[in-house]
Amino acid sequence: MVDLIIRNGKIIDGTGSPWYYGDIAVKEGKIEKIGLLTDVQAQKEIDAKGLVVSPGFIDMHTHSDLVILEEPLIEAKVRQGITTDLLGQDGIAAAPLPQEYVSTWQKNLAGLDGTPAVDWDWQTVGEYIEKIKRNKPSYNLAVLAPHGNIRMEVMGLANRPATDEEIKRMQDVLRRSLDEGAVGLSTGLIYLPCCFAEMKELESLCQVIAEYGVPLVIHQRSEGDEILESMDELIAMMKRCGAHLHFSHLKNCGKDNWHKTADVLKKIDEARNAGLEVTFDQYPYIAGSTMLSAILPPWAHDGGTEEMLKRLEDLQLRDQIKNEMSTALKGWDSIAKWAGWSGIIITSVETTEKQYCVSKTIEEIAKIDGKDEADVALDLILHEKNNVGMIDFVMNEESVKMILAHPAGTVGSDGLLGGEPHPRAYGSFPRILGKYVREEKVTTLEEMIRRMTSQPARIIGLQDRGIIREGLAADIVIFNPDTIIDQATFEKPRQHNVGIETVIVNGQVVVHGEEAYRKPAGIVIQRQYNIKHKQLSNTK
Repeated sequence: MVDLIIRNGKIIDGTGSPWYYGDIAVKEGKIEKIGLLTDVQAQKEIDAKGLVVSPGFIDMHTHSDLVILEEPLIEAKVRQGITTDLLGQDGIAAAPLPQEYVSTWQKNLAGLDGTPAVDWDWQTVGEYIEKIKRNKPSYNLAVLAPHGNIRMEVMGLANRPATDEEIKRMQDVLRRSLDEGAVGLSTGLIYLPCCFAEMKELESLCQVIAEYGVPLVIHQRSEGDEILESMDELIAMMKRCGAHLHFSHLKNCGKDNWHKTADVLKKIDEARNAGLEVTFDQYPYIAGSTMLSAILPPWAHDGGTEEMLKRLEDLQLRDQIKNEMSTALKGWDSIAKWAGWSGIIITSVETTEKQYCVSKTIEEIAKIDGKDEADVALDLILHEKNNVGMIDFVMNEESVKMILAHPAGTVGSDGLLGGEPHPRAYGSFPRILGKYVREEKVTTLEEMIRRMTSQPARIIGLQDRGIIREGLAADIVIFNPDTIIDQATFEKPRQHNVGIETVIVNGQVVVHGEEAYRKPAGIVIQRQYNIKHKQLSNTK
């Protein structure tokens, strides 16, 4: 007697191999047996006739770090078929977090991760992981060690190069975080305080991840104007370190840069052909989303949110900021220049007074307020004390499809969950399977499932999941390949998809039909390391 049998399914096992018909028996959270199991009895049966059965999807770029402490079941994620979220992105996340910086860091993250009602009572990655465990999540989480948090622990938020001694201390904090279970290092070179780091600092940290055999997951310094130069410096650095380079939300931004997409992918191919592992994740939309203060030049963030807000009150500095937003700087991408004020939509604010701005473009708000567009944006950041989210239209459809077709890619929703969010938070995975695989045939279903399952599992070292195989964890999605599609739109983003029938996490059904169940089914997946022998394994 097993706990569950999925019968008559069209199994796509996550390896890229062709589909096959079969039954899957699940017992004690693992896949017990695969085949034509007519003689096996189970406590529960699911008939998957006409449906695809695949491994659970792994979201390689998420911002659920704080929400998961308040909502153990995030329906926007599991209803997409996501059974594992990768937290700790962009170099600015929850942990490590020295207590003296809690208030400052809450303000810094507000526009990205929201302000859920949680107690910020952790300091290390290990303590943060234990807090997630105590909240009994309904799906799995893994955690990256964020560069910005590490830098903040060692030298605060100052805009200056790190000393050799400070770099050594950062390496120690990174090692501690990896030993506590982090699955890699993240950085975001447009975000405070990562944007203040010299390449020497980042390379020194990458020497540590090379020891551990884990990836650098990076929001690179340029995703448009200098994207090719940015990629060159990172690829050269990783060749020296021998570490795995993974680009976050790979895209090519700004109309004047869209022609570069083929060259972007060529650089990835050349690096891989030269023996360097380079991978990426992507969301399937022509707009991005982040905190509104990302439109500001790096120097404006020096010292943290409070110092940044003071600069916005200084008329001389404000004029400088406005000028640089309109022209950009060498080494810094101006989102405002790319998108234009008609291409930036406000997704979330903190105060009741400014709620009328949500779902409107900066251009529309400027007409209502009777102000210059740039001043509207800066005043909004100032009034809301940096707790403002945005959507920015900076990509084109042709580039999205070119990147989506590349075999080194994975999928990351990059979902910000506050306010009226980007639809990617609700629709990324079904959108790819419906629009880009079934309708536009950008790639095959088997290949895309591989890139949603076993490929991300391999990148972050999740050895016991990502494939339908006997003995592995029973993270499973059952969906209708003929109907699966996203429903979330930019106008109405909080809409669940069509076509995901059942989601199983570690053997427990958390979504079935129209119902989602809050169960303590998930775990935090931590990696253990044996550095001497370069052996890696998972632990629960």
